[in-house]
Amino acid sequence: MRERKQYNESFRQQALEKVYTRDSRSIQSVADDLNMSFGTLRNWMKADKNSSQIKAGQRSKRPADWSLVERLQILMDSHGLDEDALNAFCREKGIFRHHIDQWQAAFTAGGSVDSRSELRELKELNKALTRELNRKEKALAEAAALLVLQKKYQALWEEKDE
Repeated sequence: MRERKQYNESFRQQALEKVYTRDSRSIQSVADDLNMSFGTLRNWMKADKNSSQIKAGQRSKRPADWSLVERLQILMDSHGLDEDALNAFCREKGIFRHHIDQWQAAFTAGGSVDSRSELRELKELNKALTRELNRKEKALAEAAALLVLQKKYQALWEEKDE
């Protein structure tokens, strides 16, 4: 029977930090370096993930739900980071690198590409609806004029009959 090892909290935090900054190494190799069980390290990672989600407000938001202010803050915080630090920053914030690239492109362009195409589509739709409305107004005016002429014609023939 194996004897259970007791680890203090500082060792636990240092082990988790090594796992999260391990580059291309496997979790098993980090556990071997620390002379500890892979299962224990994995359980610590799960517990740390659950506790960080509880601290962050139960569930982290999707990147699409972030406000413009939050996106700008992420862009400012990530500016100037090298590749490894940027990847660690993205993992910490729960986003991917392509989100940062998209947000940066949107801010530098003054709006997203999608909003420009949507605006163009809306303008075309507005133009088509305006043409249709003008056509229907003309048809309605013509129908009203025909009704007025029909009433006048009927009134004229009724006068002659009397």
